[in-house]
Amino acid sequence: MPVLNLVLIGFIGLLAGGVVNVLADDLPHYRLPRLPRYPDGARRPVVAWLGVGAFLSGRRASPGGVKLSWRYPLAEIASALAMLFTYAIKHDASDVSDLQLIFWLAYMPIFVLITVVDIEHRLILFSVIIPSALLALLDAILTPTQHEPNLQRALLGGALGFGTFFALYLGGILYTYIAIHVQKRDITEVAFGYGDVMMATLSGLILGLEAVIFALFITVFLGAVGALVYIVGRSLRGRQYTMHTALPYGPYIVAGTVIMLLFSTQVRFFMVGY
Repeated sequence: MPVLNLVLIGFIGLLAGGVVNVLADDLPHYRLPRLPRYPDGARRPVVAWLGVGAFLSGRRASPGGVKLSWRYPLAEIASALAMLFTYAIKHDASDVSDLQLIFWLAYMPIFVLITVVDIEHRLILFSVIIPSALLALLDAILTPTQHEPNLQRALLGGALGFGTFFALYLGGILYTYIAIHVQKRDITEVAFGYGDVMMATLSGLILGLEAVIFALFITVFLGAVGALVYIVGRSLRGRQYTMHTALPYGPYIVAGTVIMLLFSTQVRFFMVGY
């Protein structure tokens, strides 16, 4: 594995993570992306444009004393590690072209951005999903193979992802309506937001019809495990779980997508034996 390639991809991953942080700061507030700033709005010096640089150079805090959170370096490191891991897993695969690998590397910071925004704001933004969906369609057009989706399979996968989660979305709305009007509960959250529907659609466009079926199963399983861990964790800390607490579901869809993107052969063999 060429060391120079790893260094280059790691560096690009850190830069991509810096872009992720800028977009995560501005897009949820429906602002055009700006140069990196501190939480109080003060501009960050060039050496602190990356969160890693801000922490290492001692420029974590603004002149007013407001500090950057750990999200900034962690998002950059996560983007770099995700790209490096993707390259390490797939660069020698005989059925993966260089162009296909570039597309997969490009998806990783997008997944980090979706995860960060959903965790922080409970949002999955159309301004992220739509360009990503166009990238996935371009991927399908330019890199169709026996194992990777062509345009038709990508569109069918997107339709399946959309249909499955739209049904869950409508079911959540129906349950909320019944709980409010019949059980007299005060509920302001739904189990699945429309952003989750769009993220499932993006997953289907990236993976294609066959692989997204497995990704949806993995997503539901991980979501159930995550909810259980959350409930147990609150109990261990002496906090009671509140019904209808909104939990971000986007990260589980991202996880299912990444697992099928990188380990589709292994998952198929484990789940169905071929």
